[in-house]
Amino acid sequence: MPQIIMRTLAEIPAGTTVTVSHLDSHPDTCNRLREFGFCENATIRCVSNGSSQLICEVCNTRVGLNYTTANAIVVLPSHE
Repeated sequence: MPQIIMRTLAEIPAGTTVTVSHLDSHPDTCNRLREFGFCENATIRCVSNGSSQLICEVCNTRVGLNYTTANAIVVLPSHE
C-alpha cells in the first residue's frame, strides 16, 4: 500500500492542486478558515507561493495567506 504524505499548504508549489485533510490551529482560527472555504476535503489550488505570502484558489475565489496560517492547513495530494 502506498504511503500517503501529508504536507502543509505552505509547502505546496504553485500550480499544484491538493485536498484539505485537516486544520491544525487554534479553534477560532480553524473556524475562520472554514468560513473562507478551507474545510476538510475542500479542493485547493496553489496559484502562487512567493517569499512573503501564498495565494490559493478555494471555492472559485483567490485568497492570500501568510505562511503561519498556511502552515495550519494540512493537505493531501488531490485525486482530481
